[in-house]
Amino acid sequence: MRAGARRRGAALAGEGAGDSYGVLPRPCHALVLLNPQSGSGRALDDFQAVVQPMLAEADIATTVFVTERAHHAHEKVRDEDLSQWDTLVVMSGDGLLFEVVNGLMERPDWREAMKKPLCILPGGSGNALAASINYYAGYDHVAKKKLLTNCTFILCKGLYTQMDLVSLSTASGKRFFSFLGFGWGFISDVDIDSEKYRWLGSARFTLGTLQCLAKLRVYQGRLSYLPVAAEQGGSAPAPRDGPAPVTNGHIPQPAGTAAPGSLPPDSLLPPLGQPVPAHWTVVPEEEFVLVYAIYQSHLGTNLLMAPAARLHDGCIHLFYMKAGISRVTLLKLFLAMSRGTHLDLNCPHLSYVPVRAFRLEPRVPAGVMTVDGEALACEPVQGQVHPRLCRVLSGS
Repeated sequence: MRAGARRRGAALAGEGAGDSYGVLPRPCHALVLLNPQSGSGRALDDFQAVVQPMLAEADIATTVFVTERAHHAHEKVRDEDLSQWDTLVVMSGDGLLFEVVNGLMERPDWREAMKKPLCILPGGSGNALAASINYYAGYDHVAKKKLLTNCTFILCKGLYTQMDLVSLSTASGKRFFSFLGFGWGFISDVDIDSEKYRWLGSARFTLGTLQCLAKLRVYQGRLSYLPVAAEQGGSAPAPRDGPAPVTNGHIPQPAGTAAPGSLPPDSLLPPLGQPVPAHWTVVPEEEFVLVYAIYQSHLGTNLLMAPAARLHDGCIHLFYMKAGISRVTLLKLFLAMSRGTHLDLNCPHLSYVPVRAFRLEPRVPAGVMTVDGEALACEPVQGQVHPRLCRVLSGS
C-alpha cells in the first residue's frame, strides 16, 4: 500500500523541470535544516512541540540537521547526497533558506537538485516567505505558532509548485540566487540595525523602524530597470552598443561548485561596466530613502508589500522612495503596509513598477544592502528574474 502511494506521488511529481505542480510521495522522508538561534531562539522547541506530531500523523519521517554556525546549511546541501530525502525543510528565518538555495545552486547537478521541493517553516523574526505562502494559500493572516501550524499543514498536504528566483550580480564579481528580495536604504537599515534586538522576535522590526525614522537617511545612486510592459511590447529598440549577456562565466565561482557557464545566463543584463540598453528606464531622481526589489507578497509577517505577487509570476516588484518624504508620511506608509494598502495612499514619493530586471549603482558606498535579509557590502548590483527555477511546498 505504501509503495503504491509512493509511486503515485512520483508520477504526479513528474521528472521534467517544466512540471508546474506535484505532490510528495507517501511515506515521505524530509531533511529538516534547523537554526536553533534564529528569531527568539525557540525554533527547536517549537519544532518538537508543534511540527513533529503533525508530521508523524502525515507519515512524514524526518532527519533533523541542527546548524552550528553560519553557512553550515549551505555546506550541507551543497555536498550531501540528497537522493535519500523527498523534500528539504527549513525551520528558521529567511536567511537559512537563502543559504540552502545558494548551496543547491553551487552543486554540479544543480538542475536535478533544484527539483527537490523546498519547504519553509517559520522559526525566525521576519518569516517573509512563510507569510507569503500562507497568503497565497488563501489562509487568514496569522503569526507566530498559528503561522507555524499553517505552514506545517501545507507540508503535510505535500502539494508543491514552482517558484521564481532572481539572480543578483555585484561589481565585485559575486553572484547570488535570491527568492525574496533585495534592498538598499530604509528597509535594509531597519533589518540590519535591529539585529541586536533579535531576542524580541518580530517586535525587533517595530523598534528598529522607530530608531531609523529618528535618523532618516538619504542615499544617492542611479536606478535603472526593464519594465515588464517594455519587454512584453515586442517593439523595443535594440540595446545600445550591443551588450553581451552576462553569464556565469563572468562571475567567479568557488572551487568545487557548478562549472562556469553552466548556471542560467543573465540574458537580460549587460555587464555592469556597460550602459543599460536603450529600452530600459532610468529613474531621473538620484536621491532615495529606499529601494526594494521584492518577488514575494510579504516583506515580513506583518508587512504585505506586494499584494499582487505570486510564486511564479515572472516579475520583480520594484519599489523606490524618493528623498523629501516626511517622517510622518513614511510612518503612515508602513502602517498601511501591514494591510497591503500603502499604494492606495498615492504618495508622490513612493513609486512601484513590475520589472524583469534592474540595476542599482550607488554614487558612494553608503549604507548596507540586503538580499533575503542577509547583509551585503554596498556596491553596484543588478538582477534579473529566472522564472520557475525551483520548487516549493505551497499547499495548492
